[in-house]
Amino acid sequence: MTILLLGSGGREHTLAWKMLQSNKCSKLFVAPGNAGTSQIATNVNLNILDFDALKTFALAERVEMIVVGPEDPLVAGIYDFFVSDSDLNHIPVIGPSKAGAQLEGSKEFAKEFLIKHKIPTAAYDSFTKDTVEKGCRFLETLQPPYVLKADGLAAGKGVLIIQDLAEAKAELRNMLVHEKFGTASAKVVIEEFLDGIELSCFVLTDGINYKILPTAKDYKRIGEGDSGLNTGGMGAVSPVPFADAILLEKIETRIVKPTIAGLQSDGIEYKGFVFIGLIVVKGEPIVIEYNVRMGDPETEVVIPRLKSDLVALFQAVGNQTLDKISLEIDERSATTIMVVSGGYPEEYEKGFEISGLENIEDSIAFHAGTKLENGKVHTNGGRVIAVTSFGESFQEAIKKSYQNIDKLHFDKMYFRKDIGFDLF
Repeated sequence: MTILLLGSGGREHTLAWKMLQSNKCSKLFVAPGNAGTSQIATNVNLNILDFDALKTFALAERVEMIVVGPEDPLVAGIYDFFVSDSDLNHIPVIGPSKAGAQLEGSKEFAKEFLIKHKIPTAAYDSFTKDTVEKGCRFLETLQPPYVLKADGLAAGKGVLIIQDLAEAKAELRNMLVHEKFGTASAKVVIEEFLDGIELSCFVLTDGINYKILPTAKDYKRIGEGDSGLNTGGMGAVSPVPFADAILLEKIETRIVKPTIAGLQSDGIEYKGFVFIGLIVVKGEPIVIEYNVRMGDPETEVVIPRLKSDLVALFQAVGNQTLDKISLEIDERSATTIMVVSGGYPEEYEKGFEISGLENIEDSIAFHAGTKLENGKVHTNGGRVIAVTSFGESFQEAIKKSYQNIDKLHFDKMYFRKDIGFDLF
């Protein structure tokens, strides 16, 4: 079949790499893609939020499946656009409806969903510009640190964790009154802080049935020892070493099952990935957030561990037969280390030539922010390359990734040297 994959990051390169291993995929387009996807598929210069342009392309190229990588088109309603158009509704879209995408599109919606369906989560309240002083009083009732979350999409950077009460109040005003995150922070959720260890659970659902994919843990902060500013993710490991059978059973029973059942009982169409960000407090899993797509860089460790045919899984999602497919997982550990542009996640330069990619051995280099210029690969974003490796242990896999990163070079290249540090 002919498939159109939307997105341009490391997640999309990984999904493309995996789908092309399937004999069910005869042609793969990636819009807009990057230098990595251009080497294995056909990049097309389309705006993934221009649904009319996507329709024209899908019909002209006889596209038979759309796989949505990032959250923006889902929140904007691409699933509904295809389903409601008689020319397009034969093409399955892998991703939830606009209503389902609100789990990521609105932090307040997600919290209300969690409370309604009795899924464990932190206590919270939400505030707007008009109730900012009430929000400041609410902060006074909490113990530090204080957690402030922009309600809307802020590219993974809309969450602040602050120790000082006065600073938390100032940042709340900054978000609501001074629009620190633009319209994303027109509403802010304030949440009690939970102290524990985080991990991510990934679920693929056809709206009725579900498959739980391998767990992963990512490292968000730019600096060693999880210090400094939040990023889109600096590395990840899968499986999570501390996620034993008892914890996994709790996650499925208390979180995954009621999430899928809740979507059904609320009449929300959902065919795609559910990413559940969790924190484990004294052995109990609690939901921090939902995302409605695969995480990045977690995709770069979760998807390579799937032995099953990814296109067959997506077909089963489309026709609600996911219960008929068995999921096969590679038992080895996978790790990925993200190589980024100097200055990221703040200001950074683009356009530097990347050398050494051809020297990588026994690892996979998934491209994130790259583009081809005159046949050479150049940097084109903050997060540039994710180097993924397998090992019998995550320590062995991490070592391989670092050995291969040593072969790469571009100006002002940076990476964390301590991914997995908290798991040793």
